[in-house]
Amino acid sequence: MQGKKARASAKPAQRIIKKYPNRRLYDTNTSTYITLAEVKQLVLEHESFVVRDAKTNDDITRSILLQIILEEEAGGAPMFSEAALANIIRFYGHAMQGFMGTYLERNVQAFTDLQAKLAEQSASFTPEMWAQLTHMQNPLMQGLMGNYLEQSKTMVEQMQEQMQKQTEQMFGAFIKR
Repeated sequence: MQGKKARASAKPAQRIIKKYPNRRLYDTNTSTYITLAEVKQLVLEHESFVVRDAKTNDDITRSILLQIILEEEAGGAPMFSEAALANIIRFYGHAMQGFMGTYLERNVQAFTDLQAKLAEQSASFTPEMWAQLTHMQNPLMQGLMGNYLEQSKTMVEQMQEQMQKQTEQMFGAFIKR
């Protein structure tokens, strides 16, 4: 009896989605074919999953996530400007590529955390409080934005320190020759 309870309360295994050569996605959890829109819904619901190529078993999750972003960007209300996309592309192959990825990831996470805190704290807002919030005069909003900006500043400082260390190492190698 206890074995059944332990299995029922155990965290379910990561969902596996297989992508077949015909470009169809198969959810092994539900034993059904699913669409890219349904994969997007899994992301929105914070569902843990991996997408595997059915033929090679390679993990192609990133590729599917990028495909979802591409469709969203083409959908009429893009999040990224051409300039932002060009700047991201310029970091590929650059010495700071790894740090840029970490920087973007941390900034998006900090913004997500900010959004969650704001949603949590604004659940009981009155119309007057919303009006004050939209004018950025609310101490709560100033505090949240201050925390976000401080995190962003710290990440930029870390990036600058890393660039300085790499420059020193590079010039040190030239001087030793």
